[in-house]
Amino acid sequence: MNPLSFLRAAMLWLLVALALPALAQPLPPADPDDGVSFRVLSFHDVRTNVRASFETSPDETAVDERSLAEVFAWLQYSGYHPVSLQQIVDARAGRTPLPAKPVLLTFDDGYKSAYTKVFPLLQRYRYPAVLALVSSWLEVPEGSLVHWGDKPARREEFLRWSEAAEMARSGLVELASHSDAMHTGILANPQGNMLPAASTHRYDAATGRYEDDGAYARRVEADLRRSREIIEARTGARVRVMVWPYGAYNDAVLKAAERAGMPVTLTLDDGPNTAAVPLSRIRRALAAYDNEAPEYARLLRSPVGGEGRPINRVMHVDLDYVYDPDPAQQERNLSALVERVAAVRPRSVFLQAYADPDGDGVADALYFPNRHLPMRADLFSRAAWQLRSRAGVKVYAWMPVMAFRLPGSNPLATHTVRTQDGTVPADRYQRLSPFDPAVRTLVGDLYEDLGRHAFFEGLLFHDDAMLSDDEDASPAALATYASWGLPPDVAAIRADPALMARWTTAKTRYLTGFTQELAARIGVWRPGLETARSLYARPVLEPAAEQWFAQNYENALAAYDYVGLMAMPRMEREAKNRAESDAWLARLARRAADTPRGLDGTVFELQARDWHTGEPVPDEELARQWTLLQRAGIRHLGYYPDDFLNNQPSLDVVRRAISVRTLLSRPVRQEIPSPSTAERTGSP
Repeated sequence: MNPLSFLRAAMLWLLVALALPALAQPLPPADPDDGVSFRVLSFHDVRTNVRASFETSPDETAVDERSLAEVFAWLQYSGYHPVSLQQIVDARAGRTPLPAKPVLLTFDDGYKSAYTKVFPLLQRYRYPAVLALVSSWLEVPEGSLVHWGDKPARREEFLRWSEAAEMARSGLVELASHSDAMHTGILANPQGNMLPAASTHRYDAATGRYEDDGAYARRVEADLRRSREIIEARTGARVRVMVWPYGAYNDAVLKAAERAGMPVTLTLDDGPNTAAVPLSRIRRALAAYDNEAPEYARLLRSPVGGEGRPINRVMHVDLDYVYDPDPAQQERNLSALVERVAAVRPRSVFLQAYADPDGDGVADALYFPNRHLPMRADLFSRAAWQLRSRAGVKVYAWMPVMAFRLPGSNPLATHTVRTQDGTVPADRYQRLSPFDPAVRTLVGDLYEDLGRHAFFEGLLFHDDAMLSDDEDASPAALATYASWGLPPDVAAIRADPALMARWTTAKTRYLTGFTQELAARIGVWRPGLETARSLYARPVLEPAAEQWFAQNYENALAAYDYVGLMAMPRMEREAKNRAESDAWLARLARRAADTPRGLDGTVFELQARDWHTGEPVPDEELARQWTLLQRAGIRHLGYYPDDFLNNQPSLDVVRRAISVRTLLSRPVRQEIPSPSTAERTGSP
């Protein structure tokens, strides 16, 4: 064996040895070997001694050149087959199927290292790859500065056009667009946040208006056409692929890319590209600076949905606590929230997107521009982005499903859920009737407006999505019951147990269908959202109670990524003493454990305030309850509300129970625009 072969074999065995501890934890199931499914790895800059360079040039997406060489060797040794985009296109067209364990390698941004460090490795292993170029960066003259993020970079850190052309001529590298000038943030709200340019409606500070949908689509399409034309003119290569900066995209820009001649686009959505995933939104796993070769086993097996959801620790926050008519005080409040969330380090924040100043659970106004309700303040977008960029959490927009108080001038204001006598019982939310087609359209408009104007990664449906055993008796509801083959008469339905059972099940499914319709409306602007729905504890513990809520635990587990279970003994008056409270929580935990997907899909939300007394729940009680649930095997924990202005619950107690810092050795990373100085400091 020659020395080079010996060293290579030794390196491979070393990689296997290193992989054993990392792979000791069970991996998710392998992807189907069906000839069309594949995985994608997303790389960026490749550096020498990346950990040392991280101190002077922090970039979590850069990888070390030695690590990349080890990854290439590991892929070969582990039976992965790097494939070209053309092989994927051919497989999807029913021609030659893909080999076993196919993986597409991609390199973003057009760094010089793509030529000096990556290209030689591709040639050595004969691995194909896709290289995404930001055309405006490569157009900058030698010796000048490239505007990269919020600080300039030397032009010499990026490819020359001649080098990109040489790589394309090799047959190993397919060039793609990474936009012309959209690898940056764009003004997204009155407070000055800069959000990804490709997925954000630009805010015009001079007029106080956002660009409309038409202007937005034209801006994006013009950029994509310009990028494609420049790359093709400079390199002679055909460009058919768009790689979205920061992974940010929506339905409007997918259509713009297709019109611009790039029907294939790459995202940063996680998971496998099965036959159900179109080539217009290819998923990729993002490599990070501290990934070692064995960790790519998990990147290439990461699940989407199903079993093995990430540990979800949640702070549930009222944006009403942040709002203040004084903009300066509002900014101070927001900074206090962000600092507390950063100190706790949950995975997620359920963030109120509606205004409920009187605390009755009904949205009187919204915290984003919209078509139908007053806007209390244009605040949700600002708060969500600050939490994501400064505290590193996933933000779920918390929205009502039916509980909206429309202005009196709106003719739908009276189209509410009613009982047979035409009243709304005082102990229930005022809700718009979901059986009214006009109401469904209006609520969908609100969700779509939220997606259009804010960047967030999850959606929490409020606990107002419920119907009792004597509602809805509005005309639209009765007509719907008739279409189900039921009497258009609530009293007649209630008088017959068989009809009552059919009615209950149908209402449950109808509400679930409505929430999924709303998720689809918002998904036009924010694809890939995680979904959660708040459920009351009683129908979970007593399935027969479905008739009083139109909520079903098994149905919800199947319909959403997470069920937000209101595990609140004081609210349910189950806290007469410590023993009864703990026993009640233990019953809930057992119910989750005994239900398929129960532990994997249920967030147990405790209450931090006793709404019967108006007093905070003592820290000792919350700590005891969290400990009880953790010992019972509950994976996902949260609480509501977080009173960050008064440190309630106390930071120490919350951090011990909710932080994911000790649960995840490395957080999920996503490429996001570099925050401006204002965003880092919290100033407007």
